Amino acid sequence: MLLDPLLLEIGNHQREVAETLISVGEYLVIFVAARAMAELMVRLQLPTILGELVAGVIIGASGLHLILPPETHAQLSGWLAQFVGNLSDLSAAQVGEIYSETFPNLQAVARLGLYALLFLTGLESELDELVAVGLQATTVAITGVVLPFAMGTAGLHYLFHVPLIPAIFAGAAMTATSIGITASVFGELKFLKTREGQTVIGAAVLDDILGIVILAVVVALAAGEGFTLAPVLKLITAAGLFVAAALFLSRTAAPAFDWCIDQLRAPGDVVVAGFLVLTGCCFAAQAIGLEAALGAFAGGLILSGSRRSQEIQQLVKPLVALFATVFFVLIGTNMDLSVLNPFEPANREGLIVAAFLLTVAIVGKLAAGWSYVSKVKTNRLVVGLGMMPRGEVGLIFLGLGTQAGILTPALEAAILVMVIGTTFLAPILLRLVLAGQPGAPELDPLAEIPT
Repeated sequence: MLLDPLLLEIGNHQREVAETLISVGEYLVIFVAARAMAELMVRLQLPTILGELVAGVIIGASGLHLILPPETHAQLSGWLAQFVGNLSDLSAAQVGEIYSETFPNLQAVARLGLYALLFLTGLESELDELVAVGLQATTVAITGVVLPFAMGTAGLHYLFHVPLIPAIFAGAAMTATSIGITASVFGELKFLKTREGQTVIGAAVLDDILGIVILAVVVALAAGEGFTLAPVLKLITAAGLFVAAALFLSRTAAPAFDWCIDQLRAPGDVVVAGFLVLTGCCFAAQAIGLEAALGAFAGGLILSGSRRSQEIQQLVKPLVALFATVFFVLIGTNMDLSVLNPFEPANREGLIVAAFLLTVAIVGKLAAGWSYVSKVKTNRLVVGLGMMPRGEVGLIFLGLGTQAGILTPALEAAILVMVIGTTFLAPILLRLVLAGQPGAPELDPLAEIPT
């Protein structure tokens, strides 16, 4: 009996060693792979985010199995598990269990990276410009939601004879726009503060709000609860109030924030105060049923009028460089490219449906770029391409559909191909379209141009 506490202490020490090795090793693998691919992308004159996504694919479920989100249901690389096991005196199976238990910590860091990126996007946004493109952004968002949803649902149901509920769910998955990927690409290409960039960011925010409403309806239908108007109206009301509050505070709260900073004397006052605004807005958004990511963007927008805005931006950028990298790499690790193998008979049905979904997903968002009326000359192709990537939002839709048992394997594969295709194509096409005109439209993005 006296030996039991000692054995327990030894066991706990072995576990702590394994957890530390896994945690440190994950970041080591992620940053080495991400930086190597980012350097390659820079030399190829492509956005670095594409390199981070590719790095994730290489080390993830489709490659070396070094970083594996539990939802992929894949096995950690055998040699890696054995190596960590030898160092911590545990079996490979025990290492795998500890890895699964600690992986949410990595996902939490990735979420922090997304929130920091969107907070920075809000800080760099000009409220007057966002308001000026409000009507265009609304039109782009609605068109970019309605067209892919309607065409995808109708095509799957009538052309491919997919049952109505799965068809609606797949159509809903195509409504999303990854504001994180879009913001990163526009920011890197120095196009964020242009009229096109502000239109896309505003439309992407509205897209997420509309997507949340559609998702709530589809999940209710899939659960057999039937369609009820009250929850939908509640979500729409909450979203409207949240956006209105964010716009109001962006006009009025900056002086109060600056006054509070002026009263502080301890080091780190600006970054801590900014972080409190970020987390408070994320909490508020999540509490009323919206995505915390929308709150992060709203927090940045609220502080965009502060005289400390530039200082906050400089403090946030290193956090984005570190943590947003983790976020984008994890998107890549989640992608299973084996569904693209046409020589596997089980994949063929999914690939046919995937070709249809990918086409609709691209056409629907590109059409949104031509859906608004403006007296100002804008690059509509850039707007459409900026709305294209589904990224993590599409993967969230896919994960929910899989968990609910709504989707067949073929339809799961088709949606995944659509997400992969739009996520990888958008940065490449944006770089090609914007080549030769970096930053030029920023000189006077809201100037009226006779038409």
